[in-house]
Order: sequence, then C-alpha cells, then structure tokens
Amino acid sequence: MSGIFVMMFILLTVSLVLGATRRNRPPLGDSGYPPQLGPRAQQPYPLFQAPQPPNPFGQQAYGSGYDPAAHQPMTEASRRAIDEDITRFGDELRDLDFDVVGRILDDATQADYTLALDAYDGAKQQLAVARSNADVKRIAEIMESGRYAVACVRARATGQPVPERRPPCFFDPAHGVSVSDVSWAPPGGAARQVPACAADVSRIRTGHDPSIRMVYAGPQQAMVPYWDHRDYAPWAQGYYGRYGGDPALRSITHGALMIGGFSLLMGLLDD
Repeated sequence: MSGIFVMMFILLTVSLVLGATRRNRPPLGDSGYPPQLGPRAQQPYPLFQAPQPPNPFGQQAYGSGYDPAAHQPMTEASRRAIDEDITRFGDELRDLDFDVVGRILDDATQADYTLALDAYDGAKQQLAVARSNADVKRIAEIMESGRYAVACVRARATGQPVPERRPPCFFDPAHGVSVSDVSWAPPGGAARQVPACAADVSRIRTGHDPSIRMVYAGPQQAMVPYWDHRDYAPWAQGYYGRYGGDPALRSITHGALMIGGFSLLMGLLDD
C-alpha cells in the first residue's frame, strides 16, 4: 500500500508542476488568434522585461545600462497615451486577423504575426506594473516593434516586399511605420522633411492637413500637438529613440528646424 501512496504522490506533484508551468495566454478579444498560426512559440517577446525598481545606490550599481528615467515617476499623460495605443493596436490586430483569414501563411509571415501578438501581450503586461518613465519608454519600444511586425505581415500576405524599417509617423506614432519623408510646415514655421505614414503623405500632397495627435495641456486644457507637451517625452522617446540617426528626425530636433517641443521630447538622441 505504501508503494501505491508514493506513486500517487509523485503523479500529483508532477501534475501540479506541469500545470504551474504551462503557458496560458489569454485570447485577443473575441476573435482569438488566427487558426493558421498553429501552436505559439513558447518564448517571451524579446523586448519584454519586467520593470525594475529604481536602484538607491546610484549609477555604478546599474553599470553601463543606467537610465536616469528609471528614477522619474511615470506621468499620467504618458500612461494615458500608451494605454490608448495598446487599445488601438489590439483593434489593428483584430482587423489583421480578418485580412489574412483563409490565407496560407509561410513561416516568415507566421513569425512576424507571432511577434505582433507578443508585442500586444507584452505591452499590456508591462503597463500593468509600470511605475517610471523608463517603463513607458520600454512599452513604446515594444509597440513600435509590434506595428512594424504588422506591416511585415500585411506585405508578406499579399506578396509585397517587406517594408523598410523606418521611424513611426511623426504626426502620430500610432499611425505606424512611415513610408517616406514628406515636406511639411507647421503653422508659422518653415517647411522641413518629416517621416509620415501613407495616409498623411497623401493628405499633405493633396493640400490637406495631416492627422496630428492632439493632447490636452495647461490650466485651460487647450489642445496642442503632442510634441508641445513635455509630459509626453518618455512616450515619444520610446517610439523614436532607436532612430536617432535618421536625417529627418535629426533635422527637426536641432537649431532653426526644431518643431515646437520635439527637441525636448527627443533629448535622448544625443545620449
């Protein structure tokens, strides 16, 4: 009898361990994940790391990866912006699901689709525990990579070339990957080249205004472009930071070509 009890105990222990380690990813909205993708890769999104609390012992304890933003509390403006972006990205993924349903996706397309879904999950998980400006920047980086992955899925699924890895649309990073630089002048300012999505390129070239992300600012809660609100700095830095060498971005963050407060928002380009 003792042998039977030992075997039962071992089986129960193994079941509990397997149950605790089994990945249980929630579905995306009501549409779920595309059936043609098959089993999801059991690897975390490459940019997802749990936010770390500020280190009280200073820069040396962090080493070369020290980020002063980790000590700055997350602004409500940045949290609201990234939360809105995650919601919009979820809608985009549901639309993408409908666009590719019934298509046979090759391995490269499935890999991009998985990256996009992982970006959505990773961004949600990070926002739930975000506390600092560094966390906001990290989430925006994840979203930027996720939107590029979506652009790759759309291109591959329709037999088009994979898009160039370019900065997000300057007028609103939630518009996704820019397709080209377009000449645009802010009210009362000089024209300069800015990266823009296909829709905003079309608007500008046909004489219309681009769709600029407007946010509330000041005691009167006036609507201003996001680049004129310093609380959006970590959010913008997360989207554009990796493109510090892009000529169009550098032209609008230096000297006479500066647009509003975008030079302030993109201060990390010179880090």
